[in-house]
Amino acid sequence: MVGSCFRQCVPIDGTVYGVALDGDDPLGTHSELFSRPPYNAAPATPVLFIKPRNTFLAHNGIVQLPRSLAEVEANAALAVVFARDTRGVAAAQALSAVAGYTLAIDLAEPGADFFRPPIRETCRDGFLPVGPVIVSRDAVDIGNSLLRLEIDGREAASLSLEGSDERIAKLIEEVSAFMTFRAGDVLLASRTPLRPCARIGSRISAVLDGIGRLDCCLGSEEEVKR
Repeated sequence: MVGSCFRQCVPIDGTVYGVALDGDDPLGTHSELFSRPPYNAAPATPVLFIKPRNTFLAHNGIVQLPRSLAEVEANAALAVVFARDTRGVAAAQALSAVAGYTLAIDLAEPGADFFRPPIRETCRDGFLPVGPVIVSRDAVDIGNSLLRLEIDGREAASLSLEGSDERIAKLIEEVSAFMTFRAGDVLLASRTPLRPCARIGSRISAVLDGIGRLDCCLGSEEEVKR
C-alpha cells in the first residue's frame, strides 16, 4: 500500500543523479574556482551527486525544516527520465533512451559546497520535490522553453533551455561512458542558476511550459508535527 501510494504521488521510482560540476560550465558558474589550486582546470567529465529516495516529495508537499534551519537554497531543475538501461551510448542516439521529462526543485542547506561531497546539506527528507507528471519526450519541445524558479509568486531565477537537446544528449554520452543508467533513473540535466534562498513559510515553484508547474511549501518541523 505504501509503495503504491508513493508511485501515485511521486512520478519517479529510480535513482536521481544531479550534475554538481560540469567541464562545459555554460553559465560560467565555476570557471574562476576551476582555475585555482588544487584543481587548476575544469573536470574532464561531469561530477555527479545523488538525491536519495528520502528526499522525494510530491507536488504541493511540505518540506519540514528543523528549528536550526530557517532557510534553504533552491534550484528549479529539468528532470530527464530514462526509458531503458543505458550504457556507453553516443550522443546521436542518447535521446532515444529518454522516456520523458518532469520537474524537480533541488533544495540544499545554504553554503553547500559541491567541491566536497554534500550529504546532510542536500539529502534531508523532502529536499527534492518532483512532478507532478512525466511528459513524453515527443510531446514537448523543451528547446524553446524557459525554466523558471518562483518564490512566493515572484520569479527568482530562470534558465533558457535553447540548445538543451544537444547538451542533454552530450551529458548522457559522457556519463554513460562510465556508469549505467537504469530504466526509471533520473538525471537533473538543467538547473536554474544563482540558488536564491527561501525561508520557512515560503512557497517555491518550478515552472516550464509544456510540462507544467511543481509547487512545494517550506514548513517548520515543529509546527507540522503538532
